[in-house]
Order: sequence, then structure tokens, then C-alpha cells
Amino acid sequence: MKKFLLPLLTMLTFLFVVGTVPIYAEEDQKKETTEEENSDELKLAENSKSALLLERDTGKILYEKNAHEKLPPASMTKIMTLVLIMEALEDEKIKLDETVRISDYAASMGGSQIFLEAGEEMIVKDLLKGVAVASGNDASVALAERIAGSEQAFVRMMNEKAKMLGLENSLFQNTTGLPAENHYTTAYDMALMAKELLKYEEITEYTSIYEDYLRKDTEDEFWLVNTNKLVKFYDGVDGLKTGYTSEAKYCLTATAKKNGMRTVAVVMGADTPKKRNSDVSQMLDYAFNHFDTKQLFQSKQPISKLDLIKADKNNVDIVTEESVSLVHKKGEKLEGIKTTIKVNQDIVLPLKKGDKVGELVVELDGKVLSETSLIIDQDVEKAGLWTLFKRSMDEIVKKG
Repeated sequence: MKKFLLPLLTMLTFLFVVGTVPIYAEEDQKKETTEEENSDELKLAENSKSALLLERDTGKILYEKNAHEKLPPASMTKIMTLVLIMEALEDEKIKLDETVRISDYAASMGGSQIFLEAGEEMIVKDLLKGVAVASGNDASVALAERIAGSEQAFVRMMNEKAKMLGLENSLFQNTTGLPAENHYTTAYDMALMAKELLKYEEITEYTSIYEDYLRKDTEDEFWLVNTNKLVKFYDGVDGLKTGYTSEAKYCLTATAKKNGMRTVAVVMGADTPKKRNSDVSQMLDYAFNHFDTKQLFQSKQPISKLDLIKADKNNVDIVTEESVSLVHKKGEKLEGIKTTIKVNQDIVLPLKKGDKVGELVVELDGKVLSETSLIIDQDVEKAGLWTLFKRSMDEIVKKG
């Protein structure tokens, strides 16, 4: 383990009049309820078996109903599929403009599809549209095969990611949500998957599309229409994913943004799409009518600098992994929020862009509200002998 110098970074404290809440709800937060939730008067999502409403940046739960009941998610499964697709794009394992050849297996998928033909070639960007807009099972499998080699290997990645996110009640058997034994999740886990997906802010460029075309101006032109009608009919909704099977009934994980606040609403097991949409709309109305957020830091905002004695570069930006916000009831005033930057004291070189190097901790009256990961925004390699020699000489000259 290599020691490094971090002048003034070991523990910097700032005072804000606002703060934030954990990225992922901790164990004791699962059961946390607001004053409104304790009231018998608050009855939301009455048409659905389970539901959960949270503010995206903080992860604060605003309402829940049977949120930890294991249920089949149908095509909402594709939210986890999309998480891994977006991760692969960010890591440059795949590129939006690269061409994917469709396998016999991917083309054979039933249910919702974009009618891919075996041997057809389509770019990743259009396949991504097929998943995000039209819930294409064939497009989901085609991208899974491109990323992992097979759908089975991709499903293993999905389950590994679920464990990494702390999702204790989710298990996947496929990438699509087609009926399968032992394929389940919960409204709570589904909301955290959506929260993770929304780290990739560009995803809403796809999930917000109401209609578009694939293979445009060809004889095989295909009209995409979003399965999430709230994208068109509820102001602020720009995603994410619907689901339906006879077992799961009608499900929806939706996200909306108004006045700087982004919320995620999940409902599972409604009898009709109308009841499903009504429950989600009611939950979103509740969120926007009763709560506000204040953003402290934007996603990837520089917080400080990292200087390592034996690194090949100095003054590397330390940035927030996600946006950092505070959610509070409308009209509520908060004071004395303390924000502390904690940078790791031991680190191993080399570092890759996105590696965690510390945490941004937000506290109120001694209670930790948030621990947001701090990452670096570029690769950092070990310095060569010549670089180290020059630095040593520079120090000697400075001390003169």
C-alpha cells in the first residue's frame, strides 16, 4: 500500500444550510416512514399489490406499500438489463455506432419485440432504442449476447450486480422478464435499480422517446411506440419501464423530474394499465406537492484535488460519483448541515477513471445523512523514475 500526500484533504468540513441522504438506503432506512405514512389518511397505490416512491438523488423513501414483497417484475427486468448496457457503454466495451449481428436465438424471442431477423445487423444505438422504447425482448438478448457472449452469462452479471447494489430480494433468470420460475424482485429493489440506471443521465434521452422509427426509409421500417404512456401524458415523466405478464399483471417503474427534483415511482401487480398509470400518477403528484429538494453538488462535480507522490500526474480532480441533494418537506427549514470530505489515506496505483478515492459525508446533529462516493475523473499511472527524479530536484530547489 502506498502512502500519499493529501494537503488539507484528510478532513475538510463545510457548513451548508442543506444536505442529502444516503445513495442507497441502509438497513434501518428500509422501515423508515414519514409522518404522512404513519397517518391512516395517506392511501396511495390502492390498485397495486406493492409500491414504492423515492427521491432519486437522496434515495429517501417518501411512501411504500408492501415494498419488500417478492413479485414477478415482467419487462421491468429490463431496467437491470439497461444498467449493464449503460455500464458497458461507459466502460467503452461497446459503442453506440458499432454494428451487432443478430443471432438465431435473439431473433426467436417472443413477446414484445422489434422483429429482428437472424443475421440482420443493427447498430447498438438502435438496439438500445428497441429496449428502452418498445421493450424489445429480441433487442435485449442481442445486446446481452454482444456484451457477455450469451444471455446466460449476462444473467449472471445481472445477479452479481444485484448483490453489489445490496438487493436482497431479487433474482433473475433472463434479460427480458419473460415468465420463468424463480424470477422475482420487489418494489424496493426495483426502485434502487432505477436509481442506479439514472446515474447514466443520458438514458432518459432514450426512455423519454414516445415514438420513433427503426430501419427508417426502408421496406422493413418499424414504428417504435413507448409502452410507458405517461411519457406523453404526465408532465415531467421521461422514463423508465413498463411490464406485463398474466402472472405479474401490470407493472411500472416511472421517473419524473420537476423543479430540480427527480422521483422514482414503482407499482407492481395492478389489474389494468389504467389503474397502474393512475397509481403512479397519484404517487408522483404526492411527491411534487409535498416535497422539495436542494442540490448541493452536481454529478461529476470537482470537489478537490488528488496529489500522489508516486503518480504520473498531479492535481487530479476528485469528483462526486452522483449528484448530492437534500429532500425536505415544502416549507421546512434546515440549518447546521455539516459536509465532510474524507479522502482515503492508503491507495494502490495505478488508478482507473471512476475508481473510488473517498467519501462525501453529510451530517445533521451528529447523524450521518449521506455517504456519497468520491471518484477520480481520469486514469492515474505510476510515475517513471525520471519523473520522480525531476520532482525531487524541484523540491530541493524550492527549499533552496
